[in-house]
Parts: sequence; C-alpha cells; structure tokens
Amino acid sequence: MTTLSLMVQGTTSDAGKSTLVTALCRIMKQRGLKVAPFKPQNMALNSAVTPEGHEIGRAQAVQAQAAGLEPNVHMNPILLKPNTDTGAQVIIQGKAIGNMNAVGYHEYKTIAKASALESYYSLAEDQDVMLIEGAGSPAEINLRARDIANMGFAESVDCPVIIIADIDKGGVFAHLVGTLELLSQAEQKRVIGFVINRFRGDKSLLQSGLDWLEERTGKPVIGVLPYLQGFHLESEDAVAHNTFKKTETRLKVVVPVLPRTSNHTDWDALRLHPNVDVTIVGANEAIPACDLVILPGSKSVQTDLSFLREQGWERYLNRHLRYGGKVLGICGGFQMLGETLEDPLGLENKTTNSSATGLGFIPMKTVLAEEKQLKLQKGKIVGLADNNGSAAHVEGYEIHSGVSSFHKDIKPLIQLESSYEGYISPDKQIIGTYLHGLLDHPESLEATLKWAGASDTEHFDYQAFREQEIQRLADSCAQHMNIDELIESCQAFVTQA
Repeated sequence: MTTLSLMVQGTTSDAGKSTLVTALCRIMKQRGLKVAPFKPQNMALNSAVTPEGHEIGRAQAVQAQAAGLEPNVHMNPILLKPNTDTGAQVIIQGKAIGNMNAVGYHEYKTIAKASALESYYSLAEDQDVMLIEGAGSPAEINLRARDIANMGFAESVDCPVIIIADIDKGGVFAHLVGTLELLSQAEQKRVIGFVINRFRGDKSLLQSGLDWLEERTGKPVIGVLPYLQGFHLESEDAVAHNTFKKTETRLKVVVPVLPRTSNHTDWDALRLHPNVDVTIVGANEAIPACDLVILPGSKSVQTDLSFLREQGWERYLNRHLRYGGKVLGICGGFQMLGETLEDPLGLENKTTNSSATGLGFIPMKTVLAEEKQLKLQKGKIVGLADNNGSAAHVEGYEIHSGVSSFHKDIKPLIQLESSYEGYISPDKQIIGTYLHGLLDHPESLEATLKWAGASDTEHFDYQAFREQEIQRLADSCAQHMNIDELIESCQAFVTQA
C-alpha cells in the first residue's frame, strides 16, 4: 500500500490542528492502519524527550501516544524554542544547533527544510498514513517565502490539505473563506475540505452557513466538531488557565507564569486533581495565599528570575516559607532557588559571562553548559519516603543546559537507577528537581501531595486520564466527521496527481 499523507492546517493558531491530528491518529490506528504524526516545524517551549534522548514538541509526543507509537525525533525535526521576543534556540532533528534571530533563521530555512524532508521520508517508509500538522496559518503572507511549516511543505511532499477553524473564536466563515482566498490557485487545489471546530448548539442552525460555504468555495465541510466540555489535552504552547470541577479542595497551589515558562504541563496533574486548587498568577496580578508554590521551568532563567523579583515574588516566598509553606522548583525554577546562576557562554543571554544571584534557598551553584541534558529517567523519591522507608516511584525527563553543584552536603530528593538527583531542605519545606513530569505518575503525585500537606486525597491517575481524553476526542471526531469521505478524498488526490 502506498503511504497516504494528509496535512492539517488552521486558519489561526490554536484552531485545533494538534487536537485534530491526535484524534485522526487514534481513529486510523483503530482502523488497523499504521499511522504516524509529523510536524515539520514547531515553535513551542513545551517539549518532550524521546527514548533515544532527542527533543521534540510535546504535541507530537501526545500524537504518538494516540497512534500507539513511541515518540520519535523524526516526528518533529525542527523545534524552535523562543528565548527572546525576536530570537529562539533552533533544534534540528532533536539536537540544539544554536540561537538565531528571526532574520537569521529565515535565511537558514533552506537548510532546515532539507532536514525536515529527510525526517518525513524516513518516517513515512514504514507507515500506511502520515498525518502532518501545520503551524499557525498558511495565509501568513510575510512568511510565504521559504515556507516549511504549511503549504511550502505540502507542495514539497505533494499531499492534500484540510483547513480547520475554531467557531468559538467567532467569524468562522470569514476565517475559512479569507484563508482560502489568500492562497495561490495551486495551493487552493490542494485543499480537499474544511473542518469546523468547537461548535456549541444545534447543528441545524449552522446548516445554511455550511451550504453557503460549500457553494462559495467548492470545498466540502468534512466535519463540524462539538465543543467538548472539560476536555484536556496537553497544550502545545499556551499556558492552560482552565479549571476543573473540584469535589473538596485540600491543597492550594500557586504558580507564576514567567515570560519564558517552559514545560508547563508539569502541573497539569495538580490542575486536574479533584482535591487541588491551582491558581496561575500572571504579570501584575495579586499573589494569593497558598500551601504550595511551584517555580516552573524557564527557557531564560536569569531573565525570568529578574521578572519574579520585579513582581514581588522574592518577598512573597520569604514570607510563605516563614509561615510554614512549601516550595517546589522544577528545572529552571530549581536553579532559581540556588545561590548563583552563571551563563559563561551567553547561551541564554547575548552577553557572555553573565551572572545572577539566585534566591538563596538552596546551597547550589548552576553554570549553563553548551551540551544540553536530554534523558528519560525513572527512580524513587527517597526524600519523601514514608515512616517505613517506602519511597514512591517516579518517572520523568530532563531537558536542561544547567550543571548544578552543591557547596555543602545535602539530602537528595530522588534516587535514579544509577545516581541521585534533586534536593530537599533539612526542614522539608523546599524541594527542587530537574525532573519534568514529577507529578505525572500516581505514586509520585500522592507522595508530593502528602509532603505539601494534603492527606487522604482521592486517587488520581493522570496517565490513565490522558489516555481516556484521547479516546474521548477520537470518538467525538469519528462521530462528527466523515472519515470515509476524508480517506477517499486523499486517495483521489493521489490518483489525480
């Protein structure tokens, strides 16, 4: 069987491209097809580590789960991690090659595209279906030259495209018609249909608009997907603020949103837990009282630490700890809790030999090194062992350039398979770790909740919940999309080509 490819593009960012690819991965898998997700270029601070130690976008790791596959570096060969408003770390096939500004990367795109195509064809060799996710919108006129994220890539691999729009944003018909109109005639012919996402209400009230859209464009509406109440899928980039129904709150958690917050899925298990109330605090917002503060990961630790100080977090943390509160630092947040942060090579700052004073809660020095640590890890949280010495199982991953060292003996938080990791303070009020995903396993989640002061909480298995939500999404899409028509249209496009 010839590999069938389909690209999902959107009228805007957050139109539903990632969720639709996730759903289609699961649907195709359940139809007995070998299917793989692919995104040529992803700009996100939320990343995942593959078993081989490569870095890819978090969304592609979720899509791999939906397809029943291990994450693979070829699923997202180009990852851009913004570290300033005009620049980003460029990661090609899982390895960072350096920082580039927007102009510099635009010049580099021709080389990057070759890597993307190499990954695509390598991955497609063993698949029945390739589901490709676009980025942003294909109608970004200023980005058309050397495009490798949308139509430029679709043309290179000669695949059909469907365009998804979010009706919840408003103006869905203008979005779809306008996007199509801004494409070239050759690109318009590549579009085989539309999908409308997050619809609320009676579809019959939308029918006249659908009929008009099909007549106006000559393109079929393949599906109208309903708004899924309480739906959760790991976010590709934007920090999720939505809340979920709580049965009885036993722990209050506060998390600051940093300008360069990374891997914000670290607290999703808490945000979804029925007994935990999580408050996300943005710039210039009041910081409420809480039981636990989580300092999250950061792509620009020194800059984000300055932001925290400007926002009054240093004073807040001192008071919080003085009154018995708990603090958890993850990755960049862990580094901030130390005494010094040094960037001798200018990896995060343009200036070499940049140094900053940390918050001083941990006797630790961190130096940024050129080689990034990318590892999947398993172990036991020995620092939070119960009275019988039993320690919870933990699974996670490391993504960091910092090398941390302690200038006095400390108690580690986690015993890994061949080493120790992290820190727990003598008074047990502060813990720090490089391990992303610390709270994803039910054992480690329960141990952390008990440490933070929440006992007798309901059992919550975040991993099982994620799987349940992927299946709920797939079932909804299978019900509200014409999958047979979609497959037939893809096959017809190949035949015509």
